[in-house]
Amino acid sequence: MDSLPPLPSSIIELSDFKKVKNSNPERLIKIIEKDPLMVATILKTANSSLFGFRSKVDTLSRAIYLLGMNFTISIAMSTVIQDTLKSNLCAYAVSTQDFLFASSLATKIVNTWISSIDFDLNNELLIPAFLQEIGKFVISEIIQENKQTEEFLKLINEKKDIAFCEEKFTGYSCARITANILKNWSLGHNIVFSIGFVGNIKNCPEEFIKKVQILEIIKILTDIRAPLNDLAIEKAIAKVIEYGFDLEHFINSIDIIKEEIEKNS
Repeated sequence: MDSLPPLPSSIIELSDFKKVKNSNPERLIKIIEKDPLMVATILKTANSSLFGFRSKVDTLSRAIYLLGMNFTISIAMSTVIQDTLKSNLCAYAVSTQDFLFASSLATKIVNTWISSIDFDLNNELLIPAFLQEIGKFVISEIIQENKQTEEFLKLINEKKDIAFCEEKFTGYSCARITANILKNWSLGHNIVFSIGFVGNIKNCPEEFIKKVQILEIIKILTDIRAPLNDLAIEKAIAKVIEYGFDLEHFINSIDIIKEEIEKNS
């Protein structure tokens, strides 16, 4: 954590923008337009198979209109953080595009599953859902520096449990590492706590339990190496039942997302 570079000014601007109620999309456009990488990533996400908009999204203003401001902010923040960490995901044998797809999928699940249950909760979870796996860039760098990539991947293939492998090799969960990165950059109590207690729900403050439960289920579904595969869905369903969420609504939401992805692929 001590070696992290300072928080980029664009993140501060995005964070400040999000705190203002009824913010003007034009102001958000001005913030994002300063960084061509943010613009390119947002447009790439808007044109991905996750959404399948009728025509190509080729302007930032249209992307914000279609994706919504909170989702757009999530993508923008993640883009800047990835670029700031200056790492890759070779230890997981995946690309940054795989990461972007999984993170976008996480936000898509929030929008599809949670929005009809609790609109306010939906908005609060969009950014944490998108950012909760950022710690993987730090973990990947550590694994590669220690020349443990082959051993790490072998264990992932054996255990089919990335979270277990991450903690075994680094001593920390990805959730804890991510939360500390975001805490170090003062990204807000809600984001840090909602992410930080994923996988550690027994120690979670009561006011964050529901958010952490949802993020934990989404984390399972968006396994970076195999998002929405049968095993992930099976594990997620078990958690939905354990935490007392409406199972039928959850399954219907996942079916809708899978159908959209298949149709747009």
